[in-house]
Amino acid sequence: MAPTEPVDPERRPGSEHDAERDPERPVRFRWAWWLLAYTSLGLGLVGVFVPGLPTTVFVLIAAWAAARGSARLRRRLLAHRRFGPAIRDWERHGAVSRRGKRMATVAMTVCALVLLLVMPLFPAHRWWMTALPIVCMTCVAVWLWTRPEPPAPSTG
Repeated sequence: MAPTEPVDPERRPGSEHDAERDPERPVRFRWAWWLLAYTSLGLGLVGVFVPGLPTTVFVLIAAWAAARGSARLRRRLLAHRRFGPAIRDWERHGAVSRRGKRMATVAMTVCALVLLLVMPLFPAHRWWMTALPIVCMTCVAVWLWTRPEPPAPSTG
């Protein structure tokens, strides 16, 4: 009979950090997680330049998938000066910084204004084609502002 390992109360089986804590443990469909991580990261990078395509959401998805498929990508994302703190805040506290909330809200507002100005120019335009994305962005903004803010760094 093999000796059992002591149970770490912080470690939940199947948690996103299992691959990080136990690199020898096989992850099923690692290639699919790897593909999702890099695809999400690519979409996040495109979102930097394309209005309406969120960057942060795709980077968070990339970090989540990388925990299961690419330890190297996960380390790089966590070490990134811009994305690392946001990823850690989200994973530890489910928190989004006030600046992040403001930036996302401004971006969604600009996209809504562009929709309101441009969509009526198309001949096949219907009112719901403008209303649906604006309602979705409004729901996302409301949800985003209900997220907590990260705790202030302790000065001790």
